[in-house]
Amino acid sequence: MKRKDLKKHINYLCGELLAECMAATDFSKKDNKQDVENVMLSIMKMQNDLICRLSHVEPGSTALFFKKLRENMQKRTDEIIDQIQNL
Repeated sequence: MKRKDLKKHINYLCGELLAECMAATDFSKKDNKQDVENVMLSIMKMQNDLICRLSHVEPGSTALFFKKLRENMQKRTDEIIDQIQNL
């Protein structure tokens, strides 16, 4: 996958997570505005961090770099999904 396509994928994923977060708050009966803001902030931080890392690939073992990037993206996505489910 090209970097350009991976950046698009990251942006799409984060957009979907934000949409899920907003939908979860619409159906929630709890007043958890601060929790929602924290989850949204963590999504935006994840997006910025991943795009920044992708823009500055370290020379050398690029295959290992991309493997770690994907693993980190999956781990952080799973954490955010758990946070959304707990709203």
